[in-house]
Amino acid sequence: MPKKQKKPARFNFKPFSRQQQRLIHWWRPGLWSAENNYVVADGSIRSGKTIACIIGFLTWSQEMFDGKSFILAGKTMGALKKNVVRPMLQILEAWGWPYDYIRSGTDARIEIGTNTYYLYGANTEASQDALQGLTAAGAYLDEAALFPKSFVDQAIARCSEDGWKVWMNCNPAGPHHFIPEEYLEEEEQKRKKVYHLHFTMDDNLSMSEKRKAEYKNAWPHGSVFYKRFILGKWVAADGLIYQQFADNVEDYLITGDWLEQNEIMYAVIGVDFGGTKSAHSFTLTGYTRGFKQVVVLDEYYCKKRINPKQLQDAFIDFVRRAQVRYKVYEAYCDSAEQTLISGLEMACIQANVAIDLKNAIKGPINDRIAFYNSLIAQNRWKVMEHCEHIIAAFEEAVYDDKKPNQDIRLDDGLMNVDSLDSTEYSTESLQEDILYIAA
Repeated sequence: MPKKQKKPARFNFKPFSRQQQRLIHWWRPGLWSAENNYVVADGSIRSGKTIACIIGFLTWSQEMFDGKSFILAGKTMGALKKNVVRPMLQILEAWGWPYDYIRSGTDARIEIGTNTYYLYGANTEASQDALQGLTAAGAYLDEAALFPKSFVDQAIARCSEDGWKVWMNCNPAGPHHFIPEEYLEEEEQKRKKVYHLHFTMDDNLSMSEKRKAEYKNAWPHGSVFYKRFILGKWVAADGLIYQQFADNVEDYLITGDWLEQNEIMYAVIGVDFGGTKSAHSFTLTGYTRGFKQVVVLDEYYCKKRINPKQLQDAFIDFVRRAQVRYKVYEAYCDSAEQTLISGLEMACIQANVAIDLKNAIKGPINDRIAFYNSLIAQNRWKVMEHCEHIIAAFEEAVYDDKKPNQDIRLDDGLMNVDSLDSTEYSTESLQEDILYIAA
């Protein structure tokens, strides 16, 4: 007998701001805004646009259509279920609307009344293939600025029922992203019939002034992330990536005296393997209780050519040195080098060194950059002063000025991106837990 699915908690509704009400009701017949085919809700994080989008999309699709299919898409299937599906089911519970959630298989979907809402992740160019053959009456694209353009184009092409509408919700990216260029420029807005709603945190009436201030302090003021995530502007990234760190390096360096007063609960190792022009790099990152502080405790850096046996010996020595002082159970390694990882695993077994080697997650580099900028702004990242390669790497990291408006980190064979990578690998598995403020 199949296990009965646990019902989600009912959604706790708060008063809606005028901007949220516009997003919820823009489609209603008789309003001038209903003449549009698209709505783009952009702006700052935690501005209430996602909940308003979900409520508006649900009421529009249920009131205007019977027996039709709809697209619900997120950056990944996991992100979609967390950011959209979970609150959507809570809203349905609060409204008392019956539904059936089919969460697995190739056709993950939610059935509400006679309508069906198909779920999609949109994290690669190939994601658009899953939409082929679908005839839809509408689409809700959550975090649309993170989608490949091909997926957005395909989702729009699938919407061929009379009365179709496409809902997009996003935080801004660069000014030459396809969303501002193809949907928000004045000429394109008129031609495509786009209703643009810009949100700030003040449009979320459920957020206290204290919480708003905490979010505003989560990124360096004046940084590209502050401008995008807090001010909600489509701006370019250029210059130094970690400007606040570069301007105040001494504020983030610590010695053994600091460690004597701040207990490290456990630590994780990040491993980046070198190639022809790059270096082998290990980073040991420790965490204090509650992830209040993230601390670079030790590093290994070798740019000269070494053989696998030398690499294995260096890694074993690094792990042993770490485990003498800290609880160290895991190492996250560059997944592109499976042969080297297997060699490290065998060497650790033979040396009787207990460490679990895992593939690094290697998520989007800009997510990692935003994470470290936030830690730096909150003064939650420290580096032992002897870790000179990591210090220099963060101090000197820049955006590639030959690729403007693309948010590309310069990797020219001279910049030390290896220390950046190994440091990011050491924290990436805990990124969401550490950074309690998420975009």
